[in-house]
Amino acid sequence: MTGKDFIFPQLFLRLAISVTMLSAVADRFGFWGDNSAWGNWGNFEKYTRQLTFFLPETLSTFSAYTATFLEILFPLMLILGFKTKIAAYGAGILLLVFALSMSIALGIKAPLDYSVWVGSAAAFLLATQKEFYFSIDTLTKKS
Repeated sequence: MTGKDFIFPQLFLRLAISVTMLSAVADRFGFWGDNSAWGNWGNFEKYTRQLTFFLPETLSTFSAYTATFLEILFPLMLILGFKTKIAAYGAGILLLVFALSMSIALGIKAPLDYSVWVGSAAAFLLATQKEFYFSIDTLTKKS
């Protein structure tokens, strides 16, 4: 997925990964209303405890905050095209950890239904790109 023929698919991939992750964050803050999976922070913390059952409650809560911070940071970096490779690898790793946790705690069907494996793979594919079009990275690239 390199070269001028892939400018728009690459941009679409950056935006799709970003919007998907930001939508999950919006859900845990109740922005989706009746269409929410969690609907509020408390429900999201309970869900995080379910996925991180192997951690003490304090670390589970910390992981909910950390995941949320990273699920805001990486998508914003991807949208802007700032340190895109780092953001793509970060998103890929974050989604991979999420998919593994979901698989262990809930079974393989949950991460498949929510396309978490696909999101992780897409982020890793994006990270392999040599150039990022419509990005701060391209604007600041040294010739």
